Amino acid sequence: MGGTEVPQGSGVLGSIRSLCVDCLSATSPDEGLIEDLTVEDKAVEQLAEGLLSHYLPDLQRSKQALQELTQNQVVLLDTLEQEISKFKECHSMLDINALFAEAKHYHAKLVNIRKEMLMLHEKTSKLKKRALKLQQKRQKEELEREQQREKEFEREKQLTARPAKRT
Repeated sequence: MGGTEVPQGSGVLGSIRSLCVDCLSATSPDEGLIEDLTVEDKAVEQLAEGLLSHYLPDLQRSKQALQELTQNQVVLLDTLEQEISKFKECHSMLDINALFAEAKHYHAKLVNIRKEMLMLHEKTSKLKKRALKLQQKRQKEELEREQQREKEFEREKQLTARPAKRT
């Protein structure tokens, strides 16, 4: 702006000083007076304290509200993680239930296969016994036929004419 020299401080006081100079230079009709104006540190400090006392309670309430919101967010995140783990457990329980149902199904199949195997074993045992009996019967019939043939052969042999013995 004009050639006003305001000692620049750091932080809030420096910012307030520059604001004061800007405000005075923007509203003053006579720029010559501003150049001679020196801003006292005490006035700047009082203005800063007034500004801080005016805005600080609201800022502290905002800070507290943000801290509460952050805390609530942390609680919500923890709760959400717990709910997610419950859903995962529920899903795994559904998987376990499906596995048990599948195991029951295959157990029933195994029981049926075992029954069929026992039934087939009984049938094969009966068939083996029957085959043995039939084989024995055939052997007996074959033996009887052979004996019958021998008897017939002997009978024919006896019936055939024999030359008489001469004495």
